Amino acid sequence: MSTNELEAKQERVQTEERVYVASQWQLMWWKFRKHKPAMIGGVLIIIAYLVGAFCEFIAPYDPNIYDAKYAYAPPQGIHIFDQGKLQSPFLYGYNQYRDPVSYRIKFNVDKTRKYPVRFFVRGAPYKFWGRFPTNLHLFGVESNEGTVFILGTDRMGRDMFSRLVYGARLSMSIGLAGVLASFLLGITIGGISGYYGGAVDIVVQRVIEFIRSMPSIPLWMALS
Repeated sequence: MSTNELEAKQERVQTEERVYVASQWQLMWWKFRKHKPAMIGGVLIIIAYLVGAFCEFIAPYDPNIYDAKYAYAPPQGIHIFDQGKLQSPFLYGYNQYRDPVSYRIKFNVDKTRKYPVRFFVRGAPYKFWGRFPTNLHLFGVESNEGTVFILGTDRMGRDMFSRLVYGARLSMSIGLAGVLASFLLGITIGGISGYYGGAVDIVVQRVIEFIRSMPSIPLWMALS
């Protein structure tokens, strides 16, 4: 047997021994780590929960504050080049005009007005987690005349990025609360059914089977 074959055999034996003595959590983690889409999805979920947890700090504006003069404002792109020269991140201002055909307010880019984008700027006041008053935001523009609508605004002039960030908290919280409620209810009802047995177990199982047999889409439509 060659040296390479001997080393491969020893490595295979060590791997088998490692798997044999591993705990259930270790086996799950090794299996999960080998699944690349699962790893990517896990990272995205963690990012989504972090965004939801710190939405007040990440959002540059209050999601409920509106300004009619910025209704349907287009996204402002963040630039790092100006006239072929590398600069710190900035964005251009807006020019508003009324369309002579539709009479709607429209916007075009005004390259004569530049607003530097800064990190950890002071802006609209808020209460972090509803408890700690502050006005520190992750990013924004320092000028009171400038805006930073990186995803544009809606029909009322509200910042879409801020509303999206705040919506992440609600969406992620609903999913987490639903799983937690199902977990607690499942443990409680299953424990009662298994502990008492007999008629209690039969009634609980039949009720669960009846609920599971109902079509989910009409059920959710009725509950809504």
